[in-house]
Amino acid sequence: MAKEVKTKKRVVRSYHNLPVELQEELRRQYPYGYTESMIRIDKGPGDFFYGVVLDTEDISYLVKIDVKIDGSAEEEEDKEYYDEEIKGAEEIADDDDAEE
Repeated sequence: MAKEVKTKKRVVRSYHNLPVELQEELRRQYPYGYTESMIRIDKGPGDFFYGVVLDTEDISYLVKIDVKIDGSAEEEEDKEYYDEEIKGAEEIADDDDAEE
């Protein structure tokens, strides 16, 4: 006899829309956090979200996780590096013009 294969229902849900029981189950399955387990899902050109898989007995959830990407640290480094005027640049340019 052929063994019956039971496929789990697949559901996509936002973390904020999960019932409290499933939020607790997510914490149990990922006791040290789920940052390393997150996957990026591309929805279309320039549109994406991050999610993590939560398996229960009957349903496999893809839980959307709100991720805030902080690019301000890089912007500050760039600002510090590029915003300062190069000291002596005008003098060098003047010397080059005088030689010609």
